[in-house]
Amino acid sequence: VQLQASGGGLVQAGGSLRLSCEVRGTIFSIKPMAWYRQGPGKQREFVGLISTKGGTTYVDPVKGRFTISRDNAKNTMYLQMDNLKPEDTAVYFCNIWRAPVDPWGPGTQVTVSS
Repeated sequence: VQLQASGGGLVQAGGSLRLSCEVRGTIFSIKPMAWYRQGPGKQREFVGLISTKGGTTYVDPVKGRFTISRDNAKNTMYLQMDNLKPEDTAVYFCNIWRAPVDPWGPGTQVTVSS
């Protein structure tokens, strides 16, 4: 299984970014998926997940600002990030929820300037 996160970049506080996670080598439509992030000097943390039916769950710091979606026809999950804050600066990773693929892949860097 291969996971490719992309779409990161440098953005000012209050701005938006849309991350993508392309999944290859498995039946994407039957996999619940999740986003994670690792900030500078911090451990990797869970951000949110999307079930196979499209239900979503988020951690409190991103609720109302981040939206996870998926397109099963494209084997791709998305993370729409709005009203970004400097504390959202991190490398963002995607993986299968509760059955993570190892290695995780390089992730995509998101940097939010104040």
